[in-house]
Amino acid sequence: MKPYRIAPSILSADFARLGEEVRTVIDAGADFIHFDVMDNHYVPNLTIGPQVAQSIKPYCKRANGSPVALDVHLMVEPVDALAQLFAKAGADIISFHPEASRHVDRTLQLIRDAGCKAGLVFNPASSLEVLDYVLDKVDLVLIMSVNPGFGGQSFIEEALHKTALVRGKIDAYAARSGRSILLEVDGGIKADNIAKVAAAGADTFVAGSAIFGQPDYKVVIDAMRANLESVK
Repeated sequence: MKPYRIAPSILSADFARLGEEVRTVIDAGADFIHFDVMDNHYVPNLTIGPQVAQSIKPYCKRANGSPVALDVHLMVEPVDALAQLFAKAGADIISFHPEASRHVDRTLQLIRDAGCKAGLVFNPASSLEVLDYVLDKVDLVLIMSVNPGFGGQSFIEEALHKTALVRGKIDAYAARSGRSILLEVDGGIKADNIAKVAAAGADTFVAGSAIFGQPDYKVVIDAMRANLESVK
């Protein structure tokens, strides 16, 4: 089976116990910790900033001490200054929406120069065209399967088509460059639809309320992995 990564979104966690929530969900089998940043400008919501990322970074490790990636999704405009602050706060991956940056290539390079992996995020109705010109600087592509701004939304089926299109692009790029790019999907991911998202080409899955809304995080993550085993 190809390697799959499950990235619980702490947007749905209990913020009064955030460090404990991060530790618990990692013990339950999380591969990444997904950190959603909203500015009430690019999206109509306001969430958390670099200080919170810095505070939970020490919790982003397994019981044996091995690190778990802090996967930061910037739903902000402009991007560059906050990207640099999150790099300093300990982010391992920083993704942003291309329409929020005037110079996408420059922002990607800025993130990588800061020692992080760089990602691009595409909303449900966003064109993929920009991706063709910056694949050499992209480490992760994130497909939104809901409109950004709020947790708990329902999965948008058309995201499967977009995921398949991106899989084709990054596989073709890998064949000619030898460099792989992660393909992440975020929004409405649950145990009962994760397999079809994987079949469309995703290898990394963001889930918020589907995990944190249940009493036992391990039961949910185990169910997701069991369903992923059926994907050819």
